[in-house]
Amino acid sequence: MKRQFLPILLAAFLAASGVQAQPSAKGPEWLSRAIFYQIYPSSFQDSDGNGIGDLPGIISRLDYIQSLGVNALWLNPVYESGWFDGGYDIIDFYRIDPRFGTNSDMVRLIDEAHKRGLRVCLDLVAGHTSDRCRWFVESATADPNSRYSDYYIWPDSISADEREQIRLRHASAHPASDTRGHYVESPYPRARYYMKNYFECQPALNYGYAHPDPSRPWEQAVTAPGPQAVRRELRNIMAFWFDKGIDGFRVDMASSLVKNDPDRSAIRQLWQEMRQWRDSHYPHCALIAEWANPAMSIPAGFDVDFFMHFNRPGYPSLFFDRDTPAGSRSPFEYSYFNRNGRGRIDQFIDNFSECYRLTRDRGYIGLPTANHDFQRLRAGSRNTPDQLRVAMTFLLTMPGIPFVYYGDEIGMRYQLDAPDVEGATDRAGSRTPMQWEPGPTAGFSTCAVDSLYLPVSTDGGLLTVRAQEADPRSLLYYVRHLLRLRRDVPALGNDAGWTLLSDKMRPYPMVYRRSTADDVCIVAVNPSAASVSASIPTLSAPVEAIAQSGKVKYKRGATTDRIVMGPVSAVVYRLSRP
Repeated sequence: MKRQFLPILLAAFLAASGVQAQPSAKGPEWLSRAIFYQIYPSSFQDSDGNGIGDLPGIISRLDYIQSLGVNALWLNPVYESGWFDGGYDIIDFYRIDPRFGTNSDMVRLIDEAHKRGLRVCLDLVAGHTSDRCRWFVESATADPNSRYSDYYIWPDSISADEREQIRLRHASAHPASDTRGHYVESPYPRARYYMKNYFECQPALNYGYAHPDPSRPWEQAVTAPGPQAVRRELRNIMAFWFDKGIDGFRVDMASSLVKNDPDRSAIRQLWQEMRQWRDSHYPHCALIAEWANPAMSIPAGFDVDFFMHFNRPGYPSLFFDRDTPAGSRSPFEYSYFNRNGRGRIDQFIDNFSECYRLTRDRGYIGLPTANHDFQRLRAGSRNTPDQLRVAMTFLLTMPGIPFVYYGDEIGMRYQLDAPDVEGATDRAGSRTPMQWEPGPTAGFSTCAVDSLYLPVSTDGGLLTVRAQEADPRSLLYYVRHLLRLRRDVPALGNDAGWTLLSDKMRPYPMVYRRSTADDVCIVAVNPSAASVSASIPTLSAPVEAIAQSGKVKYKRGATTDRIVMGPVSAVVYRLSRP
């Protein structure tokens, strides 16, 4: 038998026998082509008329999702919850919340998605539960032999500063939703306090302390029986859903599990162990971190991590304007993607370049258009289709894995005045119902308007799927076109190279090169209201504009080429092939 046929026969044998191939250094092979669509399940599609989205509703919209050009879904938490924090206060990790349906509905969603070539990833809230979770209820008793006795952290004493944080929290108008401090006064026989992660109803799970204090017996080492039992439980949760067909997890606050771990060495070791377990048992499944530091999280074992609103300031410098809630907390006076043309890219370029260099052969950086925790692209003074096309050109042509937040493909508005629902605070404006068609409930539900989970704002019907599918000039058409290019043009793929061509200290326009061995694209974006230009090294062949918004000209020269851009414009050029 000729040697070259052996790999083919081996692959055929593995496929026929159901054996999964081992992942590459960058995780499951399908991530090299992944384009994610994030869904906040309460807000996507309501199938039963109660004003809240559900799993059958998502199933009914899978054809639309597929039509966008994405091939993977990430769903925010769908487990049984107390709904004090938008599903992140989990009562039972092994059961779908009744508001969304049943475990069988989830299996049906997975099957229907897979038929359409769509992967499905769930949210894994690894760091805490609801105080209504059975684990916590049993741990709160004085019985040291309870299975869940050491699943949580139960101090008998805390510092004076922490006691003051409790006092201030209790003195506030809404103590239960005040996030100050790390501890809660315990009404249970177990101990005087318990540690929380966010709200009082979210007790922190006990993964141990990297440097436990022997005088504080509740600070258990990561190797202690309780923290080890919690690790086993985490693997059990993942295995339970992997066995039902789930393709991966996005891990909420992945860097925060181990306490007193200043250099994150203990938490990195935890995730390296989880990665080894995943590679041995579920090599086809993805691990996505909410860590926001790819240079640390990807070597720790994750396949993907985000650039977004915390840890690295580069992303906020691009998108958070001062006239928005997130911008009011940003250290940057102006955002780059603003018409005033006074933004910067040097912070982003420095952050991104470092992480890209350190991780490009080990995993993927995810650039989200927005998500459930921070404001949408359409926010404040960034509120016109041309501005959104420029921003989308950037987000959907950078290396790594794109994450499109539901509704951003039609330019849904961040609703500044949205009511605080289920602990959302100012995040509610990014969690409003998907807008499918004109009408009082935008096709999201058959309920009365006052029964909607959150209000809709369709701009007279223009910010709906139906209106934009009828308009070839719409943002929806443009996003679909960009995603087709990402799928079909090798130089725009997740693994293709990236090099900044313009000067980071002269930010308008931003010009970068995407390339493979035999394919090259040049991307240029000018979010400003001024006409600008940039010189780049001359290219070896003529170029063709394969995506464009606004007025742009390419001028070839002997040693340098010049890209001349009109106000609020973007372009993707591809070098002509011989």
